[in-house]
Amino acid sequence: MDFNIPMALILGIESSCDETAAAVVEDGVRIRSSVVSSQVSTHAIYGGVVPELASRMHLEAIDPVVDQALARAGVSLDDIDGIAATQGPGLIGALLVGFSYAKALAWARNLPLAGVNHLEAHICSLQLLDNPPKFPFISLVVSGGHTNIYHVKGPGAFTLMGQTRDDAAGEAFDKVAKMMGLSYPGGPAIETLAKKGDPEKIKFPRSMLKKDNFDFSFSGLKSAVARYLHENPDMSPDVNEGRAAHVAAGFQMAVIDVLCTKLIAAAKDRNCAGIGIAGGVSANQTFVETLAERAAQHKIKVFSPPLSLCGDNAAMIAARGWEMIRNNQVCGLEDDVYSRVKTLN
Repeated sequence: MDFNIPMALILGIESSCDETAAAVVEDGVRIRSSVVSSQVSTHAIYGGVVPELASRMHLEAIDPVVDQALARAGVSLDDIDGIAATQGPGLIGALLVGFSYAKALAWARNLPLAGVNHLEAHICSLQLLDNPPKFPFISLVVSGGHTNIYHVKGPGAFTLMGQTRDDAAGEAFDKVAKMMGLSYPGGPAIETLAKKGDPEKIKFPRSMLKKDNFDFSFSGLKSAVARYLHENPDMSPDVNEGRAAHVAAGFQMAVIDVLCTKLIAAAKDRNCAGIGIAGGVSANQTFVETLAERAAQHKIKVFSPPLSLCGDNAAMIAARGWEMIRNNQVCGLEDDVYSRVKTLN
């Protein structure tokens, strides 16, 4: 496949967790369409994603979602030059739906297929911005399953600098929200309640700030909130909204303080003038605004995707897949999905 042609269209497919998504992206940077079918309302009653249920819902949604993405882009499968699908990490059953669908489609159409690392794709979502960060830059992938810092030296050149040793930031948000009787997913619920509180009223611990590395740990913070709620009953918003808001604000700021401190330190360590944040937690505007304000004091610019690219989506999969196919990093029918990955490169 010659990707020096005037236009290359990649069909991206994402099914790593509880969103079934498809997108058409032109030349790795222009989104022609992006369709996401969310399962959040289905899983909300369980307080988290049920893997078997997620897989079944992907099976039902994958075909119509791909059809919608093609229709909204104004193209057909005959116009597609390559296919990219999430290969991992994620829920195995969910991944198998999208990746198997993509393999069958690529085989039937004789198209190149890229098996995309979901974390790499989140970083590539920043290249879909009108004003993307210039290489090299520091990137944070922060979501329910991951809190990782990378040094991004160029297209496809990612070096892991630090990661969480236990709970991811998004996972901590979900668990604290559940403790407080808030809705799922916990991130938006915590941020909404925190706006009514004072982050200085209740001080929670900031873990690993004095360590000489870029790793994270949020389990201690989660435990501290659990102890506080145990020692101070009736902290639910329905009973004592004011006090509950202080808890939410204090917890949220503890997470934000750690993220900001580590990111700015990483940028200074690698002499980078830009920090990009991606993943579900990057939708937290309190975090984005706080990081931008603190980074500006060090003449570092912060880049964050729009809400449509914060969560799991297929546009970022197509963007990463375009780079991979250009470099002949393609999959065969024998390739399989994977649930975990330690490093990117």
